[in-house]
Amino acid sequence: MDDIDRRLLSLMRDDCRLPVSSMATILGISRATVRTRIDKMTNDGTIQGFTLTLKAGAGVYGVRAIAMIEVAGQGGEKVIRRLQGFPEIRAMHTTNGRWDIVAEIEVETLEAFDKTLRDIRHIDGITSTETSILLSTRKS
Repeated sequence: MDDIDRRLLSLMRDDCRLPVSSMATILGISRATVRTRIDKMTNDGTIQGFTLTLKAGAGVYGVRAIAMIEVAGQGGEKVIRRLQGFPEIRAMHTTNGRWDIVAEIEVETLEAFDKTLRDIRHIDGITSTETSILLSTRKS
C-alpha cells in the first residue's frame, strides 16, 4: 500500500459515494487507476465491504445503546460467537479494563430493547453487564 492508496482510502472513508472521476481528479490520477486500485484492495481484503451510514436520528431505530459486558474466565470467544448472532447488535468491540466486550445495540422499540438485554444477559459465560441508552449524537 502506497501513499495514493492511503489517500484513496481516506477519500472513501469521508464519502464512499464520491464518483471515481472526482476521486481521480483529487488524487491527480486517471479514473482507470482509481478503479484498478479499488478493485485490487477489495480483492486482497484491504477493503472488506461498503456500508451504509445513516444520519443520527434518522428514525430507523428508535433505541440505540451501548452495552458493556463482562465475561467469566476464558469464555470470551464463545460469548462473542453467540453475540454475533444478534441482529440487534450493530458492532462489537473487545476492550481492556473492567469490561471485556462493548456492544452497540440498535432496536426499534423499548420493548425490543428490553428483550434484547434479557437475551444477552442469559448467555452462558456473561457475568455482568452495564448498559447506557444513547440519547443524542454530537459527532459521528
